[in-house]
Amino acid sequence: MPELEERIDVDAPPEQVWAALTAWTRQGEWMVATDVRTVAGPAQGVGGRLAARTGLPLPGGRHVGLLDTMVITKWDPPRLVEVQHTGRLVRGPGIFRIEKRGTGSTFVWTERLYLPYGLLGVVGWVLVKPFALVGIRWSLRRFAAFAATFTA
Repeated sequence: MPELEERIDVDAPPEQVWAALTAWTRQGEWMVATDVRTVAGPAQGVGGRLAARTGLPLPGGRHVGLLDTMVITKWDPPRLVEVQHTGRLVRGPGIFRIEKRGTGSTFVWTERLYLPYGLLGVVGWVLVKPFALVGIRWSLRRFAAFAATFTA
């Protein structure tokens, strides 16, 4: 199972970083080429459901592309939220951890992926991984700026 883990320091306390992270419908403000919506409620605890679409932007802020459905499986404010990706292509846990660092925080984003399609999925991952890392790292830099100035 491939795993990606990236981290970034954020000039904000864990509670503020948590609030920014779990403002799900605002994730498009920092997550590259993605819009997120909640499904059947606010998604502020275990069992909450999310749907993210990553791809080409359309007028009105939506995107056409890969649909990534998720269910929240762990919820420990302001330290940890874990989602289980339940889509056809993206499957496995996504883990967001917030660690206190002096007067700020460190945000850690981990993805553990269950690759579909056997050997074809493994080869596909080798080709896609560099682009995924670029997108995650870019998103993390945007998140650090977003979270540092976040107000609910």
